Amino acid sequence: MTNEKISIVIPAKNELAGLQKILPEIRQLYPDYQIIVVDDGSTDGTKQLCESHDVTIISHPYSKGNGSSIKTGARFSDSTILVFMDADGQHKPEDIKNLLDKYKQGYDMVVGARSASSQASVGRLCANTFYNWFATAMVGQKVEDLTSGFRIVRADYFKMFLHLLPNGFSYPTTCTMAFFRSGFSVGYVPIEANTRLGKSHIKLIKDGVRFLLILFKIGTLYSPLKIFFPLSIISFTTGLFYYLYTYITVGRFTNMSALLFTTAVTIFLMGLISEQITSLVYSRKND
Repeated sequence: MTNEKISIVIPAKNELAGLQKILPEIRQLYPDYQIIVVDDGSTDGTKQLCESHDVTIISHPYSKGNGSSIKTGARFSDSTILVFMDADGQHKPEDIKNLLDKYKQGYDMVVGARSASSQASVGRLCANTFYNWFATAMVGQKVEDLTSGFRIVRADYFKMFLHLLPNGFSYPTTCTMAFFRSGFSVGYVPIEANTRLGKSHIKLIKDGVRFLLILFKIGTLYSPLKIFFPLSIISFTTGLFYYLYTYITVGRFTNMSALLFTTAVTIFLMGLISEQITSLVYSRKND
């Protein structure tokens, strides 16, 4: 394990202040590691800074998104272990060692789990808490931080799922659920995140809607039937109670009851088909 090549991949879009802080620290702490900064269309001198610190810089001709930068860095690296961290100074370079120590215990991915005090806002804390609870219920394993961008992964396993990863900020969710679905080992190490340097690229309304879709992605990436079956039961039960009510009050079977029963069957069949598709996707990737 100690002889494996390690690459640190840092996606960056106009994160000059953060990179000025973390790049010297990373180079001092881990002189033998490859550092890859993926410049996602920055206009603040990110490229020039990276060149002055003798790190590998890959520049996108225009902004493609955080997830796209992660994929670019992973494709470029030929290392067996990949470390992903943010460029805004939130993640502490000294924590990489702690994640690596956990990884060496036999895990395929180790995530830096942020404490409650490390969350950017109360709203973000509430959302992430709900995501973690929902993901835990889906996979049957404790998910301590679903959306953390600070993680270490086994490179060949991670690259199996590049086609699933979105180009935006929800790549950690997709990555985590894909690893669980494939039976890979996922571990967590508690971390304290710093306050970010510079301006956040997350927009409240636009990315708020996007993060709501994470909930559906959690289910569809792990086990769609766990989402569709309860919805089907709810629809069927509602139809049954409505039928009993109308039978007692007016003595007949109504169109609304028929619609609810039909909806229940349709939802169940959609879940069943989605489950089979998901199984085929992962079985092919694991062959």
